[in-house]
Amino acid sequence: MNKELHEHEHHHDDGCCCGHEHEHHHDDDCCCGHEHHEHDHHEHHHVAENIPADHKTKVYTIENLGCANCAAKMESRINQLEEVSDATITFATKQLRVSAKNPDALLNEIQEICAGIEVGVQVVEKKEQRQNTAQKRERKAEQKKELYTIIAGAVLFLGTVLVNEVMGYEDYSFPFFLAFAVSYLILGGEVLLSAGKNILKGQMFDENFLMSIATLGSFAIHKYPEAVGVMLFFRIGEFFEDVAVEKSRSQIMEAVDLRPEVVLLEKDGQITEIPAEEAKAGDIVQVRPGDRIPLDGVVIEGESRIDTSAVTGEPVPVAVREGSEAVSGCVNISGLLRIRVEKPLEESMVSRILNSVENAAAGKPKIDHFITRFARVYTPIVVALALFTAIAIPLITGQEFYPWIYTALSFLVMSCPCAVVLSVPLAFFCGIGAGSKRGILFKGGVAIEALKNVKAVVMDKTGTITKGNFDVQKVLTQDEWSEEAVLSMAAACESASTHPIAVSIVTAAKNKNLSIEKPSEIEEISGKGIRAIQNGRQLLCGNVKLMQAFDVDLSSYQKEGSASEVLLAVDKNYAGCIIVSDTLKEEAPKAIARIKGQNLKTVMLTGDALESAEEIAALAGVEEVHARLLPEDKLSELQKIREKDGSVMFVGDGINDAPVLAGADVGAAMGSGADAAIEAADVVFMNSNMDAIPQAIALANKTGAVAMQNVIFAIGIKVIVMILGLTGIYTNMWLAVFADTGVAFLCILNSIRILRQK
Repeated sequence: MNKELHEHEHHHDDGCCCGHEHEHHHDDDCCCGHEHHEHDHHEHHHVAENIPADHKTKVYTIENLGCANCAAKMESRINQLEEVSDATITFATKQLRVSAKNPDALLNEIQEICAGIEVGVQVVEKKEQRQNTAQKRERKAEQKKELYTIIAGAVLFLGTVLVNEVMGYEDYSFPFFLAFAVSYLILGGEVLLSAGKNILKGQMFDENFLMSIATLGSFAIHKYPEAVGVMLFFRIGEFFEDVAVEKSRSQIMEAVDLRPEVVLLEKDGQITEIPAEEAKAGDIVQVRPGDRIPLDGVVIEGESRIDTSAVTGEPVPVAVREGSEAVSGCVNISGLLRIRVEKPLEESMVSRILNSVENAAAGKPKIDHFITRFARVYTPIVVALALFTAIAIPLITGQEFYPWIYTALSFLVMSCPCAVVLSVPLAFFCGIGAGSKRGILFKGGVAIEALKNVKAVVMDKTGTITKGNFDVQKVLTQDEWSEEAVLSMAAACESASTHPIAVSIVTAAKNKNLSIEKPSEIEEISGKGIRAIQNGRQLLCGNVKLMQAFDVDLSSYQKEGSASEVLLAVDKNYAGCIIVSDTLKEEAPKAIARIKGQNLKTVMLTGDALESAEEIAALAGVEEVHARLLPEDKLSELQKIREKDGSVMFVGDGINDAPVLAGADVGAAMGSGADAAIEAADVVFMNSNMDAIPQAIALANKTGAVAMQNVIFAIGIKVIVMILGLTGIYTNMWLAVFADTGVAFLCILNSIRILRQK
């Protein structure tokens, strides 16, 4: 890739410090060193900062976790352990990340904490996210059992109410009370049991306890139908909430978990099916048409087209043949392929994508931390308000206790903050999942949160706005020399070089089937070009300075435009020049127009010559250009843009883009770029397509809007219902249940909308 080529000193390396007329092939100009990739990460990035060097992070699965607020309590309690430097629970993935000297030694203590907060949960070694058929069947059986329980309780409850209405009883006799009690136990038995277990463990004010107090209180004041109805509504809400969360979780994880269970190993002429985890580098595997490429490797036999959309989001299939890179997760469309494995499963792209999404889900945005802190004080305040309503208000006003006790019970129903706690992380998890399906990898909710606040998009040129691949555009000749002769001699001089301009000249000669005769003598003249001897003739191939150094008459040479030009002289006589230029990405003008349509400023920072940069900027539609910049100049220029315009996003792909990527409010790297750049970035565009930039911004805006809608909706409905109760305008426990489980369910549905955004 071009990110490595700048390490070789070459005659076309004009850079910004050598004064050469030719544009440099890359923004990593020749006089910058390579130590920049060690640059410290910006404080907002996804890397945990307060974890001691001797602590290690381990991931566990929390089984049977069903309460988002309970997960927040568990996280808080685990973080209070002296041995733990950091702990994060991600409700969406049911994962616990613990950083400590020896996390496994704390497992029993962590288990006690979690089980003490939510009955039945188990903390175990991290399990595979994908569910096999047996697990899915077991999960469906559990949901069916729960549904049948709800239906049985509902039928008995509604039947009792209907019979009472038909018979016209005003007061409920003992048989009716008994029927209500049985239906209540069918619906609320598990809730009462869980509440009792938690009380014995000293765990008060969870949703089971609060629902139990509220509904038993309704029984005590002879509101039997209301008590059973509220429990029914609560169970229905919990059921649909659980199904919706499970659906969104499975939708996202199945979309990003592309890991194979088995591979077809070829050994000694035999094909054997083995677990994917057992395949190792150097193994030969077969991939049949229609199969997914299981591991990263290289095609050693066969031709086909592969669908890369699951990995990069790119819908157009890519042709592969012998020698082509085979990326795991892509689907083989047509021919049989034999692939040599280059990386085992845990290092292949399929695992990297899954780990990226799981790590991203654990990176909580500021609004999530705010909601978690809010939840800690919300429940005690509402419970205190309920006690005040039940006791103080009737004493102060001299009114009857009964209506105020009923209002207080409805407050208890609403006092569980699950809907509020669930609303934000699920929205961001859906945003991360929606991005990964498009080949956009967000490294946490923090990245999404920062991206929706950017005011300017600052871009590198080569490899970002342009393809980073140089092509021969034109061959100009002098005197008796033909285009073929000039191109052939130049290719002979450049054949030993790996510089992208040199490669483009050799490629052009090969494409025209020209013979490239190897010179008998070749000398590279630093910063100027190549001197070679071919068939007794001296060939000079390079820039103007090379020609001037050998006293070549350039009176007939005239520079054309801003493209790079490679001059050729034979026996000190000017023979012609080859015009080479980088090409604009086809999607760049439309993508930049979309970015500007989002009311964002567009800026280009490049190490290339100003004339070349302005030409590309004009073609792409970029508003502002800063050229001939060293990597450290890019960072200072970025800071000036931030001071002038506000929060900035930087998009780049080179090794020396790492400092500016880390220094930006949001750093985005092209997937084809340097590993150092990808590591430093907050967002990675797997398909290296510029369309991903406005897509990512739109997705971040949508995610942020949905999260805020959920928060306003969840808190607003609860506050409105409380005000209605306190003012005596309208008090209804059914409405209180809607303000709890109903709002949670609606927040989930609202979050899932992000997955369906086009």
